[in-house]
Parts: sequence; structure tokens; C-alpha cells
Amino acid sequence: MRKKTTALAAAVAIAAAAVSGAAPALARTAYDVPGPGGELAPETIDAYLGDVMDATGQPGMAVAVTRGDDIVHTAGYGHDSAGAPVTAETPMRIASVTKSFTAMAVMTLVRDGRIDLDGTVAGQLPGFAMDDPRSDEVTVRHLLNQTSGFSDTTIDVEALRDASSLTEYMSLLEAGSLAADPGTDHRYCNVNFEVAARLVEVASGRPFDAYMREAVFDPLGMARTTLDEAEIAPADGLNSLYGLWIPRAEMPGFRTFSGAGGVITDAADMGRWLTAHTGGGAPLDRDLLDTMYAPSDVDDYAMGWSPEPLAGGGELMVHSGNLFTYSAIQGFSPETGYGFAVLTNGAALTDATYPVLLGLAALSEGRQPEAPGSGRAAADAALAAAAVAAIGLGAVGVARSRRWALQRAGRPAWLTALRMVPVLLPVALFALYPTAVEALSNGREVTWEQMTYFPLPLTLTLGAASAAGLATACSRVVRTARVRSHP
Repeated sequence: MRKKTTALAAAVAIAAAAVSGAAPALARTAYDVPGPGGELAPETIDAYLGDVMDATGQPGMAVAVTRGDDIVHTAGYGHDSAGAPVTAETPMRIASVTKSFTAMAVMTLVRDGRIDLDGTVAGQLPGFAMDDPRSDEVTVRHLLNQTSGFSDTTIDVEALRDASSLTEYMSLLEAGSLAADPGTDHRYCNVNFEVAARLVEVASGRPFDAYMREAVFDPLGMARTTLDEAEIAPADGLNSLYGLWIPRAEMPGFRTFSGAGGVITDAADMGRWLTAHTGGGAPLDRDLLDTMYAPSDVDDYAMGWSPEPLAGGGELMVHSGNLFTYSAIQGFSPETGYGFAVLTNGAALTDATYPVLLGLAALSEGRQPEAPGSGRAAADAALAAAAVAAIGLGAVGVARSRRWALQRAGRPAWLTALRMVPVLLPVALFALYPTAVEALSNGREVTWEQMTYFPLPLTLTLGAASAAGLATACSRVVRTARVRSHP
């Protein structure tokens, strides 16, 4: 889950774009941007986010903007799944944005000499073993840079989701192997940060959530940030179903105590977190912070951060997070000292957080932002129309199946079977749907259950086309058999 969206989200968005066409954009508004050296005004942020909410139809969104040591503005917009207004203190899941928090926890232990950043994981973490001798060469730096060789293609990540603790997680990891030699290739894999979280437990002698509280959250004043759902439970997130936002319980796997995606926080606390990077007060010295931001030798991904170029020049250090009902993104500019966090309680085929992050960055630099498009609404409308059309064509195919059979009564059976192929193509596509998305996702593991969350409109439309094709094919087979048995 990095930069613009998760690999899964990117893959299904490709399919959505194919049917949605060009999305109408938000009408251009001239915002009151700061001049050289000036500061972005809260009123400008509110005006921009108000337009964004109107254009994107997001249910709820919260933002934090910082500059240096100062929190410029935190605010919430829209509502949660229970209808309550979203505020700067509404708890949100931030998914893989968690990784930068886990990296900071690890680096505090590096600071204290309790973790050797370039030492092997096997030498510092009892119980770490895999069915691959190369795993003995994986270092802590490899974990945080995601260059360990861990991959969804060689580790049963579905089985790992059943782990009830990080200790059990480690035992389930033993059957996995590496997809590449450590340090030679970047592969985004959540296992890296779950192993890092377990290493934090062993090195600190504290449960992961307790150490995170003591070493990261409390020093930054993040009183409403946690890894424990029993302590702070966000409302259910929402998925878009053909334009209607429906509440959904989040899928398990990146929730309580997860070092890869378990943090629950709010915009106000994210403002405090960002000032640790844009100003001061971080529990790490500058040299260790710079180590966190430095890319590896094989990819620009650092330790929970990635550089993202800006249209106006310069770059943001960013990390995104996408669950199945919540999305988030954070970024800060080393040049301007601005930091941004965008959190939303809705997940759909198009991600709203990334363009908002870029819009806020543009405003902070005195530029007018790109107008966010209503891509979700366009995609939902196109997919709904496609589903209705598929059902209609299926009904016509079934109704005309006897005529179709009579027209082919005297033809060879193989030729009749060949003419069935077009109507069965949607069936084949639907059967291979998760596998195809997995291939587009660079091997990230994809399940049928996952495809019923934010890709739900696409899944239902493909299902409707498949059902229509199958009904037509079956009706034609039955009619053909009857015609040939009673010429």
C-alpha cells in the first residue's frame, strides 16, 4: 500500500476506467493561495475540501495540515456510517500509513542500541525461520526498505491472517520462502512490517502496542491513537455500490496490533505526527530521521516513506494506506516544511485521498490545484448501466434461444458449439477474475472476499454479464438438443 493506492486498487481501477470513460471534473474555483513565504489559510483549506466533497461524493473525510512545528489546520467533513459528523477527532483506520509508525518504533530501538539495523533478523529475533536458507541473510534494514525478498507469491499471506498474535504469526511464517535474494529487489509485502513489529516486542520486552504507546504516541501527544480496537473502535467504513454508500465491517488481517496496517488515529493526532517530521519533537535525532527517509539501493521506497514529485517542482515524502473500507495518505515537503494527512471512511474504485493530498500541496505552494474529478460517480454509473444492459441481453438471449437453435439445426455440432464461445467469454472472465486482478497487482494475493468490498460494482457487473452469458448458453444447449431430437 504505497503512494497513490494499493496494487489491488490500481488493478481494478484499470478495469473501471475501461467502462467509465472521462470523468467530469470539479468546476474550476480560484482559491486564495498564499504568496511567497505566506501561510496557507484554514479558510482556503475548508473551501477546497468543501468543493472536493461535493465533487467526489465521499461520505466522510478528515485532513491535517502542518508547517514546521505548527498545526495549521485540522478539520473533518461529511459523516460517518452512523450519520454522525466527521470531525478532526473522528477515529479512522489509516492502514499502511502504519508502516511509518512501525519504522519509527524500530528506529528508537536502534537509537538505544537494542536493535542492529544492519544485523540479521535471524540473529536478533528468536523464532524467525523460513523454508529458505536465504532468510538467514535478511537484515532489519531489508525489512523496513521492503527488500527482504518476502513476497505474496512465496508466502501464504491468507494463512497468516488467521494469526491471533505476532508470536503465532512468526510460527506460521516458517513454511514461506523468498522470491529474491535479500537486498536485490523491492517487493511490497506486509509481512516485512509484521516481522518488524515482532522484533520490536522482543527487543523492547513489551507488547508491540504498549511499546508504540510509550515510544511514539505518548511523546508526540497522540492520546487518541492506538493499535487496540478495544480501546478505540472506529465506526464501520463504507463502500460505494453503484453510487450508494453502504456500511461494511472491515476485513480482518490489518487490524488489532498489526505493524503493517493496524493504527487507528484521527486528523488532530496526525497533525501532531506530521510536526515530528516537518518541525521538531520527534523521538529521534535528525540523522536517524534522515535514515528513515533515505531510499534503498534498489528502489526509492525508504522506511515507510516514498518520494513523490510535485507539478510545481520539489517532492513530497509520502505513504498511502488502503484497507477495504478506509483509505488514508500522508506526506510532507522537506523544502517548504508543510505536512499533510488525508483520511477517509469510504473506499471505492477510485481513490480520493491522493488527488486531495496533491491539491493541498499545490495550495501550500501558491498554486491553484487540479480540479478533482467525480471519477467514482462516473465509474459507478457506467458499471450500473453495463449491468442492466447485460441482464437485458441475457433475457433476450434466453427468449430467442429456440430461434437460434432452429437456425442451426442442420449445421455440424462442432460449428454450433463454436458459436457458443462469445456468450461464454464473460463466464470465463468472471471465473478468472481474482486471478487476473492478482496478475495485474504484481502477484499481490487477491481473494473473492476482497473483490466484494471496494470493487463491488465491478464485481457485480462482471457477475451479471457472466450470469447472462451462462443463462443464454444453457438455454441454447437445451433448445438445440430438443430441436435435433425432434426435427
